[in-house]
Amino acid sequence: MLRALRERLAESRQAFSSVFTNPNLRRVELSWAGTVCAYWIFIVALSLYAYEQGGASAVGLVGLLRVLPSLIATPFGTLLGDRFPRERVIVAINVARSVTIAGAAVAAFAGAPAGVVYALAGLMGLLQSTFRPTQAALLPLLARSPDELTAANLVLTTIESVGVFAGPAIGGLLLAVTGTDTVFAITGVVFLLAALLLVGVRAGPRSAPKYVEGGLLRQAFAGFGTVLHDARLRLIIGLYGTQTLAAGALNVLIVVLALQVLDLGKSGIGFLNSAVGIGGLIGGLGALTLIGRPRLASAFGLGLALVGLPLVILALVPHTATALVLLGIVGLGTTVVDVAGLTLLQRAVPDEVLTRVMGVVQTVFVGTLGLGAILAPVLIAGIGARGALAVTGGLLPVLALLARRPLRRLDETIAREPGNLELLRSIPIFRPLPPSTLEQLTHELQPLHLPAGREIIRQGGHGDRFYIVAAGEVDVRVDEQRSRTLHAGDFFGEIALLRDVPRTATVTALTDVDLLTLERDEFITAVTGHPESAEAAHAAIANRLASLRPDVASI
Repeated sequence: MLRALRERLAESRQAFSSVFTNPNLRRVELSWAGTVCAYWIFIVALSLYAYEQGGASAVGLVGLLRVLPSLIATPFGTLLGDRFPRERVIVAINVARSVTIAGAAVAAFAGAPAGVVYALAGLMGLLQSTFRPTQAALLPLLARSPDELTAANLVLTTIESVGVFAGPAIGGLLLAVTGTDTVFAITGVVFLLAALLLVGVRAGPRSAPKYVEGGLLRQAFAGFGTVLHDARLRLIIGLYGTQTLAAGALNVLIVVLALQVLDLGKSGIGFLNSAVGIGGLIGGLGALTLIGRPRLASAFGLGLALVGLPLVILALVPHTATALVLLGIVGLGTTVVDVAGLTLLQRAVPDEVLTRVMGVVQTVFVGTLGLGAILAPVLIAGIGARGALAVTGGLLPVLALLARRPLRRLDETIAREPGNLELLRSIPIFRPLPPSTLEQLTHELQPLHLPAGREIIRQGGHGDRFYIVAAGEVDVRVDEQRSRTLHAGDFFGEIALLRDVPRTATVTALTDVDLLTLERDEFITAVTGHPESAEAAHAAIANRLASLRPDVASI
């Protein structure tokens, strides 16, 4: 068992290291480090600016302006990431953020009305709500394997945990020696540098976007439609949203815990929040074991329990040392939930709507965080602070237990690497496709067993499927003359699909044969949506026609 664990950790470290040897991912991670720090520096400076202009109520107004645009505009903003190259979209967003903050700096320098700065803060929130889903949807196109995708998510989560610490600290230091207007200008420069880093990112080919009929509104809300029609996505996002609901409540409960239950004073609020952050960083090391793990959904459920159970224990044993340790475990569990949940979604959602589905996730997160903050005072008033802690924490392990079987089924369908993935990679037509598209195709493959002598397709017939020989042999005849024999790993049926012509040969099972079939629409969408794959397909067709009938090789 220890040997197996060491081997898994070694593989995990290798995948983790590969993130930094992948030039595209390296640029994204470095850019993310800059933007996370810059964002929190901006938030600190903006909060101080608002307080100086209008006191605590102004700070609350700014907080609302940061959140409200994401609830309203996210479906429309994320549509950009599914219609245009995502690497270009995130560059444009970073440039727009830089310009927005520069505008805030100019307004502050010039003594413009505070409303101008607040409006720019609202625009900043809108841009932020578009950036994160687009970046999440871009990662599967940059990662070279499912393990590398998990590792990339882990690195991003770890960077964000560090940024939540470092950004406010740097912002505080800058504000100690300069003014809010200067800090605004500095963060604008950082966002611009982050955009320049992303200019060099080159994503792999994507499927052509599928537009939903019904105009812009229906296009924008296609992500919601995808989630509503997929039980797997409803399960992941629903559980994920429950965790953020608890996180929103915990933001309030920590204040009450520090001031009323543990009597730590105002500084205790910072200590308890820091414990959660430190636990998140430690959780990043623990989450290394998720890389290469075939049961991500089960790990997701375990992470939910790790977030909730410590709060229940803390309600029963409210001591300072215990609180610091238990809140650290909460942070650890949050990291596991983030990495496993995000990776599951990236691997389950079709690429053509991935940005919009990630926008749904962000909308749910923002909404549940706010709802949790509203519900916490109600719980405290009704059952006390310790009772509120117990209820908030107890909800998560109960839901994780109830969802255990669905999560196991989820592991069986999307969390483990499909058995036919290597077979698809061995076929020249599919080899250029990115891992995320290949994995989606494995779920579309349908097995077909036929006995020896059974005719599979007939020359002159209509083409509706693509075939891969998984086991056995098939006989290929053109005009009743034997042309060739295909074996395991070979394929046929692509000519009629891609050239929209009748079948060019008759194929019969020479032995008992196991086939994998792909329906016409799925095959054409995958192959023609990727230029390199389309080129490989046409080359394969030319070779196949030349071997079948030299006189039609140019058709």
